Amino acid sequence: MVLSGYGTCTMSTNSPKEFLKQFISRNPNAQYSFDSERNASQSEICRQGKNKECIILQMTSRELFAAMQENGFFCALPMDPTRTYIECKRIGNTP
Repeated sequence: MVLSGYGTCTMSTNSPKEFLKQFISRNPNAQYSFDSERNASQSEICRQGKNKECIILQMTSRELFAAMQENGFFCALPMDPTRTYIECKRIGNTP
């Protein structure tokens, strides 16, 4: 199940992975960040930029991390040790 987010994404009956893929496809070269509470069953992912857009997915942070890698992103903690969210940047020419 996918929960609606803050941006212009709409509800979907697709799996969370498919909804994530659709969200990424709107701007595949943007930088993304995600965060969730420890052991939470849902995570928030945001597309960074002047028109920041966020959605909430029914995925643990571990599942979201793996899904972002499957979609061609490198994800890591930011350089600032006080930040706890994960940053993701597209690598290579992965579609």
